[in-house]
Amino acid sequence: MKLVLAVIRPEKVQSVENALMDLGISSLTVISVLGRGQQKGIEIGTLKIDKLPKTLLLIAVVEKMIIQVKETIRKQAYSGNIGDGKIFILPLEAAMRIRTGEEGPGAL
Repeated sequence: MKLVLAVIRPEKVQSVENALMDLGISSLTVISVLGRGQQKGIEIGTLKIDKLPKTLLLIAVVEKMIIQVKETIRKQAYSGNIGDGKIFILPLEAAMRIRTGEEGPGAL
């Protein structure tokens, strides 16, 4: 199992979510965050905004889906501009469905 963390533009969330649903992935967590990447924020005249609004998606997936999920997020989140975001993939050691106690990939 893997945990995908995707930091994307807020306006791209719905298209990413819809595309993941098309892959059969309906479970995800969406968190509004502030952050900065290589662009180190933006400057508008004399005003410098160093943390921009982004959305963090947390998606637990089985190993065999990771390439499809990664490419789907990239395609849907892409605008071609600085600040499109990042995708991080981490090992996920365990998962448990609280309601049933089911563990492992079936709990996703």
